[in-house]
Amino acid sequence: MKKRFGIDIDGTVTHPTSIIPYLNKAFNMNITLDDIKQYDLTPLVNLPEEEFAEWFLNIEPVIYSESPLAEGAKSILEKWQGKHELYFISARGNHLLDVTEQWFTKHGIVYDHIELIGTHDKIDAAKKYKVDIFFEDKHDNAVMIHEECKIPVILFDTPYNREPIPNGVIRVNNWFEAYKWVENWLRGEEL
Repeated sequence: MKKRFGIDIDGTVTHPTSIIPYLNKAFNMNITLDDIKQYDLTPLVNLPEEEFAEWFLNIEPVIYSESPLAEGAKSILEKWQGKHELYFISARGNHLLDVTEQWFTKHGIVYDHIELIGTHDKIDAAKKYKVDIFFEDKHDNAVMIHEECKIPVILFDTPYNREPIPNGVIRVNNWFEAYKWVENWLRGEEL
């Protein structure tokens, strides 16, 4: 039976290290993904929130156009293409739709819909589009989507999302593990 997948983009379909080269260059740092222990990057760069937000707003289109794919994302999404509906729901602002669509085209990622909501609160979008499962990298998003929508959420493990998770949020290390769990779930054999 065809399902509708809600899929975050940044840190999920794109590699979670995408922003790191830009942080290192702009702020004269030498960090790796292991150094990012929380989703909010402001304390890491030691800047007032407004200054960091302004920097990010200016560099955002460049980061998004040059972000590398997460390992396995393309091959796994291709396996689901046509069999399920792929709805990409992102906190990116809608002014980045052209950049986002160009990135999907450049990487050959097929989608049924892209929704750029401009906020990290994805619950309304998940409900609006009646997604059956969600793929996310932000811990609180994963937990809230699961609890509010009563759907499984695949959480891609990163150093910034290692807080405890409830049943129904499934931590995976990569797209291959996500695929295995989802295929079992589709067969009614939740792990």
